[in-house]
Amino acid sequence: MKTPFVTPEKLREITGTIPTPFHLYDEAGIVDNALRLKAAFAWNAGFREYFAVKATPTPAILKILGSLGCGLDCSSLTELMMAEKLGITGGDIMFSSNETPDAEFELASQLGAIINLDDITHIEVLRRLVGIPKRVCCRFNPGGAFEIGNHIMDNPGDAKYGMTREQLFEAFRTLRDLGAEEFGIHAFLASNTASNDYYPVLASQLFTLAVELSRSTGCEITFINLSGGVGIPYRPEQQPNDIAEIGEGVHRVYDEILKPAGMDDIAIFTELGRFMLAPYGALITTAIREKHTYKEYVGVDATACDLMRPAMYGAYHHVTVSGKEDAARDHTYDIVGSLCENNDKFAIDRALPKVEIGDTLIIHDTGAHGRSMGYNYNGKLRSGEVLLRRDGTFELIRRAETPDDYFATVIW
Repeated sequence: MKTPFVTPEKLREITGTIPTPFHLYDEAGIVDNALRLKAAFAWNAGFREYFAVKATPTPAILKILGSLGCGLDCSSLTELMMAEKLGITGGDIMFSSNETPDAEFELASQLGAIINLDDITHIEVLRRLVGIPKRVCCRFNPGGAFEIGNHIMDNPGDAKYGMTREQLFEAFRTLRDLGAEEFGIHAFLASNTASNDYYPVLASQLFTLAVELSRSTGCEITFINLSGGVGIPYRPEQQPNDIAEIGEGVHRVYDEILKPAGMDDIAIFTELGRFMLAPYGALITTAIREKHTYKEYVGVDATACDLMRPAMYGAYHHVTVSGKEDAARDHTYDIVGSLCENNDKFAIDRALPKVEIGDTLIIHDTGAHGRSMGYNYNGKLRSGEVLLRRDGTFELIRRAETPDDYFATVIW
């Protein structure tokens, strides 16, 4: 079973001050995990993690990661604005967008961010708007299916992101002729992989591509961005990825492919969101209703507006009843919210201890793509965020929305 990062005693203390629902984050876990990632790639002098802001766009969390040397991966205007408000500019930002509006390219350029072009047609857009920067990156999509062994991990050919191989070579030549001097390659080919082989296999492909691009175009490639995709074990029976083994796997193919080509000064970048944050966040909610019809239901004060992954695509999130961690899971429930949608369910036919009105439920692994994917259907108000500090103290780092927030944009 999964062990919560917060004890029942500490959770009672927090909920005695801050009403549920809220997302709770574990500073100790976040820091320790970031340091493990850094150690795994310490062999690469230029290594940098650019945290995927989309996963957890919470300034207090971004400050913690920034203090550990992480940059930010931004993909929208407001994410760029958040970086600027945090004092993060220049090469500390990777800007990776698609179907990018003019204003986003303009602000990214103004901030000096590393711009990652998703499509070859964006070269002319960027040239017209702000000019071609000296350092630029291009996103690659090899098409087809991405496989490790005989297992298909994902289907890049169905994805809207990135350039074909032919377009990538043309893009490098065009950018070179327009004044670009330093180049990067970026690719994201699979999501939430439960394999230590994903990064090494991806790296092997990108390193080989880098050598071919360098020889064909004469462009100086200074970094390769492996993006995200390293997953976490949402289910208790799953084994976590070993980031040390992953880092060593990338190191091995780096030495096999780039070093003989005289390209062993290339920096490795990552853009991890889920791996960095998901296990170190939880949605805290209270059982407020019960229903006994064709099934047994427990109604909680959170809804899919606070965590949409289960409703959106049936994602599994483990559930713990705080204070009953060691009790027999001898009841079967659907854990549901109050939206007028039948998919507003955090768990279906889930074996749990007996849940009573007033019990606090911990929905695990919501630290990434949790609160960030919130919405306001049925006029529901998005929950707040709380940080559990390393010293055991806690603080509200984002308040819950109020009706005033909901109506703020209305023109009556």
